[in-house]
Amino acid sequence: MNQYDVIVIGGGPSGLMACIAASAGGAKVLLADKGDKLGRKLGISGGGRCNVTNNKEPQELIKHIPGNGRFLHSALAAFGPRDIIDFFGGLGIAFKEEDRGRMFPLSDKAKTVVDALVAQVRRQGVDIRTDCPVRELLLGDGRVHGIRLRSGEEVRSRCVVVATGGKSVPHTGSTGDGYAWAKAAGHTITELYPTEVPITSRDAFILDKELQGLSLRGIELTVCNDKGKPIVTHEGDMIFTHFGISGPAALRCSQFVVKELKRSGADAVRLTIDLFPDRSVDEVAAESLQLAGQEPKKALKNVLRGYVPERLIPLLLKKAGLDETVTFDHIPKGPWQELARLLKAFPLRATGTLSIEEAFVTGGGVSLKEIDPRTMQSKLAEGLFFCGEILDVHGYTGGYNITAAFSTGHSAGAHAAELALGAGREAVQ
Repeated sequence: MNQYDVIVIGGGPSGLMACIAASAGGAKVLLADKGDKLGRKLGISGGGRCNVTNNKEPQELIKHIPGNGRFLHSALAAFGPRDIIDFFGGLGIAFKEEDRGRMFPLSDKAKTVVDALVAQVRRQGVDIRTDCPVRELLLGDGRVHGIRLRSGEEVRSRCVVVATGGKSVPHTGSTGDGYAWAKAAGHTITELYPTEVPITSRDAFILDKELQGLSLRGIELTVCNDKGKPIVTHEGDMIFTHFGISGPAALRCSQFVVKELKRSGADAVRLTIDLFPDRSVDEVAAESLQLAGQEPKKALKNVLRGYVPERLIPLLLKKAGLDETVTFDHIPKGPWQELARLLKAFPLRATGTLSIEEAFVTGGGVSLKEIDPRTMQSKLAEGLFFCGEILDVHGYTGGYNITAAFSTGHSAGAHAAELALGAGREAVQ
C-alpha cells in the first residue's frame, strides 16, 4: 500500500500550487488527476493567454472578489499577487501588465504558464498520476486517512488536499466531484450557481436578433432591483448575442442577475445600458441636438451615425417615438429628451443566465465557516484541506479567480506539509 505525507486531488492552478508548496516543505506528495493532462482549465484562461494574476494590492484585489473575498486576507498576505509574479519570475517567465492590472506572460500563451508549473512539480519530486479518478476519501476518527481510487486501490496519507474545482467548464475536468467528498466529511455545500456567465433575455429585439453581434465599448451596465433601484454597475465592453448579452460588463453583472431573480421571485430583472457614462442626460440631449443643428436638412437617422452605433439607431428612435426621417427644424422636444434618456439608460430585461456548465466561474461551494482561513484545513476532519474553486469564493474575471486559486493552493499545500511532517515527528518520538 502506497503511503504519502500529502495527496493533492486535482491538477488545476490551485492543485499544482499546492503540490509545489507541499513538496517545498519537505513532504512526499502525490498528485492524482482524473484527466490525461494537467492544467487544462488554466490552459484556456484569459482567452488562451492566461491572466496569471492582477497587480493590485491585496486589499484592493479583495474588492474585486465579491464572493467572500475577505476570507482570503490571510492567504493573500502569505502568497499574494507580488509573490505569484516573483514565483513565476523564478521559473523564467516574464510578465506584462495590461489594462486594469491584468498580468499576462510575455509569450501571450497560457501553455507557457502551464508547462512551467508542471515542470516545477516534476522537478520537486512530486509523484504524478493522471487518468487516476478518485472514488472517495478515506475518513474515520475525525480525520482523513487517504483516498480510494475508482480502481479500488487505496492510497494512504496523513493529509489530503482537495483541489477539484467547481462545476464550470466541465470539459476541462471541473465536474463537481469534490462536493460529494466534502459532504461525506460533514461539510456544508452552499448553493451552487453560475457567475461570470453570459446573460439571457427574451426582449423582442433579442429574439429577432436585431442587434446580434453588435459590440458596445466603454459602456456602464446596471442591474436594478424590483423597485428600479441600482444593485450594481459595471463599466466595460459588452456584446449583443442571439440569446442576450455577453462581454466583460455582462459577465461581471451576471451573478447579481442570478441573485436578484432568486430574491424577487420575478421572471426578469431590469438592466440598463449607459452609452455615455461620462455625460448627463441633459448634456447628451444638448450635444446630439447640436449635431442635428449643424446639418439641419439631414434626416435624424443619418445625423446620429457616428454618435451612436448605426445598428442601434432604428431601435432607439422607435423607443423614443421619433421619426427616422425627421429633420432638425421638426424635432419634438419631449421625444428628443426621451432619446437622451434612452442613451443613458437603454433598458433590457434579463431572464437569467446560461447554465453553470457554461459559466467561467462557479458561485457557492464548501462553506467557509467550516474552513480555517489561514491554513485551508477543514474544521471538521483533521488533515483534510480545500483550495481553489471548490471553496465558496468567487471573483470577477481579470486574474482574480486564478489569484485566489494560487493563493489558497499555496496555503493548503504548505500547511498540509507542516501538519503531516509534524505528525510524523511526533510518531517517531
